[in-house]
Amino acid sequence: MTSMARPGGGRQFSSNDAIGLMLRKLSFLVLSLPVFLFALGNAPASAAESQPVISSHDTATLVTDRDAVAAGDTLHVGLRLQLKPGWHTYWLNAGDAGEPPTLKVTASGAMTGQSETINFPTPVRISEGGLMSYAYTGDVLLPQALKLEGQAGGVTLKAHAEWLVCAATCVPEQGDFTLDLPAGKAAANSSAEGPLFVHAAQASPVPSPFAASLAPDGLLSLSGKGLSPASIDRAWFMPSETGIIDQVAAQKLGVSEGGLTLKLNWIDAAHKPTVLSGIVVLQDKAGQQTALWIKTSQMTAAQATPAGPAPAEAALWRMLVFAFLGGLILNLMPCVFPVLAMKAFSLARLGGSHRHEQIRSALAYTTGVMGSFAALGVAMIVLRSVGSAAGWGFQFQSPIFVIGVAWLLVMMALNLLGVFEVTLGRIGQDVTPRHGVWGDMLTGLLAVIVATPCTAPFMGAAIAAALSGPAWAGLALFLAMGFGLASPYVAIATIPFLARHMPKPGAWMAVLKQALAFPLLGTAVWLFWVACVQRGAMILPVGLGGAVGLGLVAWLFGTTQRQAMIKGATPAVIFGRVVAVVVLVLAGISLARIDNGVAANAPVEAKAETGVVAYSPERLAALREEGKPVFIDMTAAWCITCMVNERVALQSAPVQKAFEAQGITYMKGDWTNRDESISAYLRAHGRDGVPLYVYYAPHKEGVVLPQILTVSGVLDAIK
Repeated sequence: MTSMARPGGGRQFSSNDAIGLMLRKLSFLVLSLPVFLFALGNAPASAAESQPVISSHDTATLVTDRDAVAAGDTLHVGLRLQLKPGWHTYWLNAGDAGEPPTLKVTASGAMTGQSETINFPTPVRISEGGLMSYAYTGDVLLPQALKLEGQAGGVTLKAHAEWLVCAATCVPEQGDFTLDLPAGKAAANSSAEGPLFVHAAQASPVPSPFAASLAPDGLLSLSGKGLSPASIDRAWFMPSETGIIDQVAAQKLGVSEGGLTLKLNWIDAAHKPTVLSGIVVLQDKAGQQTALWIKTSQMTAAQATPAGPAPAEAALWRMLVFAFLGGLILNLMPCVFPVLAMKAFSLARLGGSHRHEQIRSALAYTTGVMGSFAALGVAMIVLRSVGSAAGWGFQFQSPIFVIGVAWLLVMMALNLLGVFEVTLGRIGQDVTPRHGVWGDMLTGLLAVIVATPCTAPFMGAAIAAALSGPAWAGLALFLAMGFGLASPYVAIATIPFLARHMPKPGAWMAVLKQALAFPLLGTAVWLFWVACVQRGAMILPVGLGGAVGLGLVAWLFGTTQRQAMIKGATPAVIFGRVVAVVVLVLAGISLARIDNGVAANAPVEAKAETGVVAYSPERLAALREEGKPVFIDMTAAWCITCMVNERVALQSAPVQKAFEAQGITYMKGDWTNRDESISAYLRAHGRDGVPLYVYYAPHKEGVVLPQILTVSGVLDAIK
């Protein structure tokens, strides 16, 4: 055997020694192999990810961007949530409901450190039931930066996280995580989880390169090179704090060369902020999005009120014009036809009147219309200020109001038929019947009441502006709408040329007066049907029984009225009037008890219409995600315009054939009773009432159709 000399002298090893050493090492490896394989099979998939916390809604882990740490490193750690389909968690500002997640990470060992601040990526917007949420879905990472201090060596990360996950229900969750990292040099994002941090950074907003400012009226402005209509197709703002702006309301976008504006709606204009922070998302025509983190500077008084008409003032004047035009066009809507018939009689009666009587009648009618609009506007503004989703025509969602209006129409029809006359007499005495000022004011009130189920072109924008701006401006807009509705009658009564060409009074007027009662009775029948849809068939005995009772009141009043004018306040006259008052009070009590008495009865179930899908935000989102065309019809049983549009256009053979040929889903939202999801959809499209028609072509934004539909108009829109 040969031997080997160890360099530097010392003991020599023979070949036998070398062979023995090799055999011992080989034996060690063979014996260790099972232990190594067992450890390998039970080791974590990655040293940079903790053991998971698993629920039926998601899987949560603590992850890091590197597998080893060195002294002075800034380690990126994060809470990874792998959410099941349909579930989401929340951003820094959860929105109108929800809570943001929290994560606290502590490092111990050779190095120490602590972090609690999450660097939130840009969320998506989820609008449900009139509420807005800013949320994350799918696989999301919520990262933090953890600065390590101390001597080189391994560290142990311990973290506690709390988060809320929501779908149809919301579930609070929490977890405790532990992760050991050895000492060593590793590059940032070098772990298996590193790509998650890269993606989170790419999805996070960047500091805005554009100057941002905020006007007192809520106009958010960005200015700088690169902003242009060619580069920006859509934009929206998500505030970092909740409770400041109406997060569901549409944010009107304006883009010019070097500038961009978004109109925000304050929740409380009296306590609006002077500065605002959050994310502005810019989207180009190709759908690419850029998220910018902004913090506005406060506008100076000079900026807020520039020379010349201020933008807010110009917008107010424009909205006042829209409001007037909307009220003017409202005269042509089907809802107002019964009252226009009554006004036709009033105009005929004025044909032979003196000039001052014509002007007085016009002023009285205008007062009734504008006063009613003002009262309605105040009610809507107050309800909105306390958080209600009241919109145009909201009062018709109350069966008490619907029955009450039906009874009023029945009484006015009986008046036209001559059953009784409107007088200024006391219970037992009467003077000559009066058809003048009070009758004209009552007609104006009735015109507004029956007009509110309808909306006319221009009214949508005006009502939205009225409910989102200052109260005084909103009241001015409602008054402008009222003046628009009253203006045709004012013009005919006050312009001499028109007044001279009115037909002269004659015996024919008595026949016309009685004939005009039947449109009112027809409208009352329709309202009884609406109440039945809202509360079920058991409401009909109350409604129709009350109408019979009011007929008795009208007959008693008319009978005693004629006797009183001849014989005065006889016992029979007084007795008849007392009975009429008692019946009237009983009718009022039965009306007030409608909700208590029949609320438990289910509304009449609408028969499923062939080819019609009931509206839901989730169903609409799913259809659009699948790339299917959708036609939205927001309607109500009390909206005559809606019903006319359905009969004339939407249910016509050419439109139905086109829907079927193009695979268009016809989705209908019924607003007869209060529905928050429909209210939110209306507000998102700048409307506060029905009808609303929107067509979504595959993978495109919705196109709003006119409020008066024609067959050709619908076919052109869906081409």
